[in-house]
Amino acid sequence: MSIVRRLIAERGAHMTEALKKDHQTVTPEGKAVLPLIHDVRLRSAITHPDERGTICEIYNPAWNFSDAPVVYVYQVTLRPGRVKGWVVHYQQDDRVFVSQGTLKIVLYDPRKESPTHGMLNELCISEHNRGLLFIPRGVYHVLQNVGTTDVMFINMPTRAYNHADPDKYRLPLNNDLIPYRVDDRLDW
Repeated sequence: MSIVRRLIAERGAHMTEALKKDHQTVTPEGKAVLPLIHDVRLRSAITHPDERGTICEIYNPAWNFSDAPVVYVYQVTLRPGRVKGWVVHYQQDDRVFVSQGTLKIVLYDPRKESPTHGMLNELCISEHNRGLLFIPRGVYHVLQNVGTTDVMFINMPTRAYNHADPDKYRLPLNNDLIPYRVDDRLDW
């Protein structure tokens, strides 16, 4: 007898009406099965430990991860429970590497010409599964620290920051354009 049938028999149908079966999210090898927004890329990083500590490669042009050269690099911290975004760029792509903490990144594709127009991606990257994320221009993104320690990430945008005319446009966290509600009140 299946688990669901047994639950129905033991507890009645009313107890199982609220049950929702999980869908597959990864392959047995750990590769995500959900599609990413068009042009978004995620490259997993391997951390190599030894008796002295660890080393983790962040970016190597030989990976062919991005055609654009590294022209500007900055580091960001985000306190537990805090949120940055929604942000979109029109002249640059972001290349974000999460090195510490647990960061939830939600992406929304409003680009009408994109084959994934209207798609949302929700990714979680942490020091336990470090990775380099390519966020193409025109894709909105919000970053939330969902851990209990500061998040630290590095961005290597494809264009240096223009202090006089920033390529950064913002929307309120909860808005009518993006079909996603950001909960900035985390319960640990």
